[in-house]
Amino acid sequence: MDGRIAGRQAEQSSDNTNRRQFPFSVARIARRWRKLLDERLRDLGVTQARWSTMVALHRGGEGVTQRELAELMSIENPTLVRLLDNLETQQLIERRPCEQDRRARRLHLTEHGESFIKKLDERAEGLREQLLSGISEDELATCQSVFNRILANAEATSTDHQDLAAPDEKQ
Repeated sequence: MDGRIAGRQAEQSSDNTNRRQFPFSVARIARRWRKLLDERLRDLGVTQARWSTMVALHRGGEGVTQRELAELMSIENPTLVRLLDNLETQQLIERRPCEQDRRARRLHLTEHGESFIKKLDERAEGLREQLLSGISEDELATCQSVFNRILANAEATSTDHQDLAAPDEKQ
């Protein structure tokens, strides 16, 4: 009987260690990915902040407003303005007036920006293949499924937290 209890405790301890280490592992992987990709893009003359802005603009779709892009990237608009100024100076993007709102500007990749995105995609694909070497499609699908569930839990937690915070804000 004592052996079974000790076995369960060891199993629980291992589970707790995995749960405790999980967010740190994800953060380390993300930092390492960004660092390695940054090294591969250095010759293109862009910083991580700039290339990640370009990726967000490309994914967000042509013609997003600065405000929409800031929300997509989860950064403050003044921070984004400086990044966009630099990208515009490098002739990677252009700001065009918004027909519906004269105060807003829509963001578009230039021809040079499109070329940059193609180079970034090629280099990112090479890095992705190296990092995922030896990992099966089934393993990746499982990992992706777990990440999606964690993100859904995070969204629910965020919503729950806002619901809980609302009564305090009324005081």
